[in-house]
This record gives sequence, C-alpha cells and structure tokens, in this order.
Amino acid sequence: MEMKFFKYKGTVFPSPSSSVEDLDFLENEFKVRDDDVFNVTYPKSGTTWMLEILSLIKTNGDPTWSKSVLNWHRIPWIESKGSAKKAQEVKDNPRFFNSHLPRHLFIKSLSDSKAKVIYTVRDPRDVIVSHFYFGKISVFFNEFESIDELIKEFLWSEELPYGSWFDHVKEWIQLVGKENFMLNSYEDMQKDLRGTVIKICKFLGKELDDTALDSVVKHSSFKTMQENNMSNFTQVPDTLMDQKRCKFIRNGICGDWKNHFTVAQAEYFDKIYNERMLGCSVKFPWEEK
Repeated sequence: MEMKFFKYKGTVFPSPSSSVEDLDFLENEFKVRDDDVFNVTYPKSGTTWMLEILSLIKTNGDPTWSKSVLNWHRIPWIESKGSAKKAQEVKDNPRFFNSHLPRHLFIKSLSDSKAKVIYTVRDPRDVIVSHFYFGKISVFFNEFESIDELIKEFLWSEELPYGSWFDHVKEWIQLVGKENFMLNSYEDMQKDLRGTVIKICKFLGKELDDTALDSVVKHSSFKTMQENNMSNFTQVPDTLMDQKRCKFIRNGICGDWKNHFTVAQAEYFDKIYNERMLGCSVKFPWEEK
C-alpha cells in the first residue's frame, strides 16, 4: 500500500498528490517566466475560490471555460505529480498555477523573475474548521476525532501537510511591498468580492469593463461554484475524496469557527496565536476588534 504522506526537506506532503522527485524538479529545475501567475495559499484558505476568479479574469468574464473544463486542468497545482514538467512544455502565456508550497521550498527561479504571486490568507481558526471537515472526506489529510485535537496539532505541530500555518504565512508575507506580490484575504473576498476582483485585475494589468467584472463576480460566487461540477470537485474519484460524507465546498462563510470552538478553546487559541505572531508587521482582518 502506498504511504499516505512523505517528507521533503522536513515538510510533510500527501503521497497521492506529489512526490519527492516532483518537488525537487520544481524547486531546482523549473523555469519561471516573467508573466507567470501563482495562486498561493496555505491549505483551506481560499485556493479554489481564487482559482475560479483567475479562470474568469483570464477569459474576460466568459464562464464557458469554467463550466466546461475541470478547475485543476484550467489552473494546475504546480507541485502535483507531473505538473511542473508538463508546464515546461506549455507555450501559451500567461501561465497560471496553484500552489500550497511554503516559500522556502518554492521554485528558486521565482526570485529572478517578474512573475506575480497572489497570496491569500484566511482566519486560522476557520482554516482549522475547514481542515477538520476536509480530513473526513479526503485521503490528502488525516481525519481528526475532534476539533480540540486538531487545534493542538495546528498550534504546535510541524507535521500537518505543507507544514506550520504560522511559518507558511510569516515566510510569504516577507514579500509584502514588492511589485509582483499581492497579499489578499479570504475575509476581504467575502466582504467585497467585486472590489477584490478589481484589485486583482489591477495587479495583473488586466482591464475588464463593468459587464465583464459583473460576470466574474457572478460566476465565482459560492453558490455558483457549489453547483458547477467543473469546480466543486465532485468529479474526483470517491477513493480520493468521498463527498457523500461532506461537501468539498461546504459553506464558505467567515467566522464558522465560532460554531465549533468552545470558549476555552478560543481563549487558548488566542493566547498561543498572539505569542507565535508577536512582531508580525501585517495586520490581518480577523485581528481587528
């Protein structure tokens, strides 16, 4: 039986989706192009949502591509098996990619390029809840018996897939202020999706008229993605993702952690979070009182 997880340079990765060989090739041999665009997140932080937005921006708001082609074919996970080598052969520009990679394991040639990175962050308490439910349906994450067990693992362990949330976020936000880096939040997307789409278009140098913008917003709404079989991961085999237990696109709200954390768990989380994020120069939406 194939091992469920493996380690690459100390970081845990799911065996069904990647390999040491793929990660080594990506980090050391993949050639980034100046017009590449990377949709980067820590897992369960809005990757699929941003993927949908970028798909629609690329087609000027026309939803045909998003309704007819599976999202992981539209914008592939660059660290997934075979993706990096296949992408080297792609002649179309610009190329769009998704990634959960921590910055210290990311493609080395990025630093010498003008390629753009959109990094989306999400309230880590909501990340925990999303992770908890994803673990129930997916071979890519372990299933936890309780939220309490996952909270402790999240706060202290380096053994979750793609490493520590704290390290992941703190590494990537060091790029804040660079012209080719955009820091985005799940909370801002939910609060003002149209405004976020406009910011993304400006960052990408893409001009869309009001009709196209309206179409991007409409077809990247939670309800539309939930009903779109090219976006909701229902085409993934049950052996990899069993959505009879729980939908992949579950509810998409901010603050769902309040329905799952006890008062004691919330207080404990806040204490450790504040200790681990001490000195962070970025103020996140969920930190606003």
